[in-house]
Amino acid sequence: MTSLEDRQAILSAAEEAREQGARLSAICEVIGVDRRTLQRWSGPEALTRGDARPTAQRPPQASRLSEGERAAILEVANQPEYADVPPTRIVPMLADQGEYIASESSFYRVLRDADQLKHRGRARESVKQRPPTTHVATAPNELWCWDMTFLPTRVIGQWFYLYLILDVFSRKIVGWEVHDSDDADHAARVVKRAALTEGVAGYRNKLVLHGDNGSTLKATTVLAMLNWLGINPSYSRPRVSNDNAFAEATFKTVKYRPEFPKRGFNDLDEARRWAADFVRWYNYEHRHSGISYVTPNERHTGEDIAVLAARHAVYQQAKARHPNRWRGRDTRNWDRADSVTLNPERDVVCRTVDHEMAAKHFA
Repeated sequence: MTSLEDRQAILSAAEEAREQGARLSAICEVIGVDRRTLQRWSGPEALTRGDARPTAQRPPQASRLSEGERAAILEVANQPEYADVPPTRIVPMLADQGEYIASESSFYRVLRDADQLKHRGRARESVKQRPPTTHVATAPNELWCWDMTFLPTRVIGQWFYLYLILDVFSRKIVGWEVHDSDDADHAARVVKRAALTEGVAGYRNKLVLHGDNGSTLKATTVLAMLNWLGINPSYSRPRVSNDNAFAEATFKTVKYRPEFPKRGFNDLDEARRWAADFVRWYNYEHRHSGISYVTPNERHTGEDIAVLAARHAVYQQAKARHPNRWRGRDTRNWDRADSVTLNPERDVVCRTVDHEMAAKHFA
């Protein structure tokens, strides 16, 4: 908008130029104003009242949230079961109960206006990464990844070791163990238990198990066990030992849980009990952002299809009530991804393992 003072100056300069013989079209081209605009500014009230848009009385937007709806958003967001949950999880959780109040963006906007939108937890805010392009999982038990992480203890310099196997498609933890030492026998045992529990030995297509270049996961004992189970191992590119994004992200979830003991575990039994509780919560209660905010177990068993369909029905009913709030779009957390890929192609070198050598060692 052009201020009243600028309008007066432009009209004065234009009038002076016309008196000296300049054409109006040339004047408008020089000052960058349309001829119709100059004519409108030359009206009887244009140079005294100025632009009327700032003081215009506009009707409220039809899609605007009412005060009751804004109050309902704040009330829900401050309930104990949602107090530590972001809006991206609150909306699908409510939809699974057959209730829809507002979209995620509306939740964020209302919470921001109420000064209640803060980053929660000890973790730093996430950074978007480009999608990977190499191994593809289209169903459970096609692609696993595994790794080992340290769990602190009360004794300085002493650690416990959490071995964890994750299904990349469903994000379900299919195998885990906690030990007081880093040993290839522990790794071989945890993958054997996971394979027998999931029944992957009888699969026609071999399961791919991706890991980093750690010596424990590449030990001959482990390779022999994988060969016996019919699992195809895959490793990160050379000289990079931490190229295992899904496992590392799960370990971050482990260590940034509010109940994780910052000062360490007292003994091995306490660490194992905590890990068992975490795995139960993660598999059966945690609504994972990478799988449309359903639990890993629902994704693993296929129950997420019905859950997402019911959630979508709730969204469609809400869209029918207030179509002007949706503007032809759907919420972003009702659809089901058909595949998951692992590791950027430029970052992975899958190496073939000598299964004959491994089999001889195992025998």
